[in-house]
Amino acid sequence: MAERSTAAVDVADNSGDEPLAADAAKATADGVDTQDGRAADGPMPEKDGERRSTAPAAAPELHSGHKLARRYRLEECVTRLDGFSSWRAMDEKLRRAVGVHLLPADHPRARAVLAAARSSALLGDPRFVQVLDAVEENDLVYVVHEWLPDATELTAILAAGPLEPHEAYQLVSQVSQAMAAAHREGLAHLRLTPSAILRTSTGQYRIRGLAVNAALRGITSETPQQADTEAIGALLYAALTQRWPYENDAYGLTGLPKGVGLIAPDQVRAGVHRGLGELAMRALANDGATASRQEPACTTPEELSKAVAAMPRIKPPEPAFTAPPEYQHTTYQQGSYGRPTPIGAPTVLSAQAVPPPPPLQSRTGRALKWSVAALLIAALGLGSWQLADTLLNHSKQGNGDTTRTQQQKTDDTPEKKDPVPLSVKGAAEYFPDGNPQNAEGVSKSFDGDKSTYWRTKSFLDGPEVKIKDGVGIIYDLGAEHEVSAASILLRFPGDHTTLTLYAADSMHPKKSVDGMKKIAGTTTNDTSVNLTAENPVKTRYVLVWITAMPSAPYDDFSNAGYKQGLTDVKFKG
Repeated sequence: MAERSTAAVDVADNSGDEPLAADAAKATADGVDTQDGRAADGPMPEKDGERRSTAPAAAPELHSGHKLARRYRLEECVTRLDGFSSWRAMDEKLRRAVGVHLLPADHPRARAVLAAARSSALLGDPRFVQVLDAVEENDLVYVVHEWLPDATELTAILAAGPLEPHEAYQLVSQVSQAMAAAHREGLAHLRLTPSAILRTSTGQYRIRGLAVNAALRGITSETPQQADTEAIGALLYAALTQRWPYENDAYGLTGLPKGVGLIAPDQVRAGVHRGLGELAMRALANDGATASRQEPACTTPEELSKAVAAMPRIKPPEPAFTAPPEYQHTTYQQGSYGRPTPIGAPTVLSAQAVPPPPPLQSRTGRALKWSVAALLIAALGLGSWQLADTLLNHSKQGNGDTTRTQQQKTDDTPEKKDPVPLSVKGAAEYFPDGNPQNAEGVSKSFDGDKSTYWRTKSFLDGPEVKIKDGVGIIYDLGAEHEVSAASILLRFPGDHTTLTLYAADSMHPKKSVDGMKKIAGTTTNDTSVNLTAENPVKTRYVLVWITAMPSAPYDDFSNAGYKQGLTDVKFKG
């Protein structure tokens, strides 16, 4: 399995009273804001769950350079609070940075932390920062987890200002979907703060501290799904307004005015996206409908995820166009040849007129002029005579020759027609081994929307698909056509994608690919493919068959590995 990058899990409490700029300035390398040596994630509201009060045990007195299990070397303490400490460490076996939580084995929460870490590790969802190890050893309990050095936590992002609508939509969509998956496995977070949300360099959101953060603090809740849903609503509210939706300031964000209660985001900040604002209210106001629309409240991450999916798609902003600078004359064109302009002289120097050469005034000069003129007259006369002779010969041939030539061309070689687009009437995934890739997403490969796509699973070996003959989709053209060309947009670039077009006998052919007639094929490193058949093939069903795929990073649906997707497929005939 490919090695994942790593990130620390924020675990400490803080009042969050420092101003926004102060918090942003104290971000550590792992994205955890610190204040006085403590992570500045601030207190959650009372709805976050009940925190069991316990007598804090002394945090283990360890130092940089200490090694756990002869493998994890502690390098920097990022948090020390309430009987436990958190460190940035180095996994010397795999040569990668990791995060480590440490607490004494006799700590009141040690058993709960171990259980939470092991449950979180079993989930294995790449949308969460992964727990890599959970061990009790030598009177110590330690939890090892990923460290993401290229990620930025939401606290630091919000310090720069509110998110634009498309980015806020991606935040609530990805976080609600991830938490819905966690709750289906019986896992809750109970500590979804801006410090628990990381944005990677590829634009994906990762959640850290699933179950573990709450266990370290002793936080529980009788309604964990509602608690996590309201926390997601608070994150969306803060992303839209740069304000925390409660009266107390927290996470470097200013709270709402005292005594006014929860007010809609568009009343806090002008220009807030209406649909997203109402969605935040539905997640926060779980005791009733929103003020602007009588929509039911969202009480679980699953309901919130479905509400996000039902919204009209929010497109990313268009890239800003920068006008080119005005054309500036160079000093060479101005006539100064790079010399500096003298003080007091005008900025632009006018070019001095160069006198023309003197005319030929001598006797020899006049003779030369008459000779040249005579030669020119003779040349013009000869050219005119040749042109007239050519026109006369052409007219003698008459229209009969032209008509005969046109008839001969029509009889011998019919005119070749340009290919016309062929509409796709339906499609189905082709998987002769009985293991489909993404059967429900087939329609996304020819819907004309370049933002949607059918995708394969992620394979460990590649680029050639070794555990299968290939993957692909059969397209129904509605009737038999002469298929001569295809244009295909792919999801991932890289070395390399190999795909071939075959003529199938039905949507579910009995023949294998080896028994089908090949139309065209190619291997490419690009995301745009144009295929042209040497000879058109008459068929109703066309198979797009992929036998090699490039390596691609993690995305919304699959881990990093060898994979590919079909964004838009069109045929001509």
